[in-house]
Amino acid sequence: MPKFAYEAMNQQGQVVKDEIEAPSSKDALAKIRSLNYFPTRIREKGGKKTAAAGQQKKKKSGGGISFGKVKVKTVTQFTRQLSTLQDAGLPILRSINILGEQQRPGLMKNVLRGVSEEVEGGSTLSEAFGKFPKAFNRLYVNMIAAGETGGVLDVICQRLAEFMEKSQRLKRKVVGAMIYPICVIGFAAMIVTGIMIVVVPKFQEIFSDFNTQLPVVTEALIGFSNWVVHGTPPGWCVILFSPVAIIVFMRLLRQSKGGRYVSDVVFMKIPIMGQIVSKTGVARFTRTLGTLINAGVPILEAINITRETSGNEVLARALQTVHDSIREGDTFANPLRASKCVDSIVVNMIDVGEETGDLDKMLIKVADNYDDEVETLVGSLVSLLEPAMVVILGGIVGFIVVALFLPMVALIQSVSAGN
Repeated sequence: MPKFAYEAMNQQGQVVKDEIEAPSSKDALAKIRSLNYFPTRIREKGGKKTAAAGQQKKKKSGGGISFGKVKVKTVTQFTRQLSTLQDAGLPILRSINILGEQQRPGLMKNVLRGVSEEVEGGSTLSEAFGKFPKAFNRLYVNMIAAGETGGVLDVICQRLAEFMEKSQRLKRKVVGAMIYPICVIGFAAMIVTGIMIVVVPKFQEIFSDFNTQLPVVTEALIGFSNWVVHGTPPGWCVILFSPVAIIVFMRLLRQSKGGRYVSDVVFMKIPIMGQIVSKTGVARFTRTLGTLINAGVPILEAINITRETSGNEVLARALQTVHDSIREGDTFANPLRASKCVDSIVVNMIDVGEETGDLDKMLIKVADNYDDEVETLVGSLVSLLEPAMVVILGGIVGFIVVALFLPMVALIQSVSAGN
């Protein structure tokens, strides 16, 4: 009978290496699982590894042929449903298959088919998720691994779903607050451009027929109109494509760590908007780190994952310093305080959490507090933007009206004097 060498994880999270006799790799996997082990690697003595047997099936399933990424909303819904099924006691493979059948045709359905085949081939759930980064990031995979090790996968899935829901809620608040001013500014720019192209040239023809000296504001308006219509390149092209160019430039800039750091520093210096960016980053990293620590992920690994998923290079560099300091025996709070990138209240609460052994709870409280502050700041920003936009748009319209009608007034006066 063939012998199979395997690596597995027991219920205490310890790695077990042993050999087992079985007619086939499938029977070997069944025997290993009957010992309450989670198999991670298995190979026939003198044969090939079969832990990644799902990879062969994966080619058939087409799990990796779709483009793009799975939406966070879809992953959140899947996680919530997986938590419910696990709490009901269904086997993990059965749960994945059920949820995969419920998905519409697309990337997520293909991903879950691939995950099912990986698990069936001997991989743990976290390993299977890790092979599909388009759906499950490193934070997700490590949380699932912690749940498998501790035997609390249903609880971890619930916490993951709550974490993603709160993160998405915060993101929606910030994005939603910016939609209104961006739309208003966009429509205003299009209207002003239309006036420069259509209306102002007609007034210019009228003024040229009278051959009079135009006021400075009128000459400035006509000069701007000429640039919009006849400039090199035409001004309307610059106005139309400037937002696209700025977006492309920012994306290229953020491809490097140095570029991300510079852009994040600049954004954090902008009044009000900088506070929103800063507090959003702090809320995200504290919630991520608190959730990971609460799930049982080792502190150094949790900090590394948080650093990679923070979305803010300033905070990422501070977390790298914290990681290095903790590895050398220092506390979490001291290097974070030295970085001066977060408020003192955050450092103090982390310090208290370290002293009391409730660091995860303190981090979650900081995140909740900062979520509330971000919501308040977003409301304040919207309240300030509305009157500011009214004043700015009113000033633009007033300038155009004055520039166009001042010469008309002068012409009327000259005609009256001539009579």
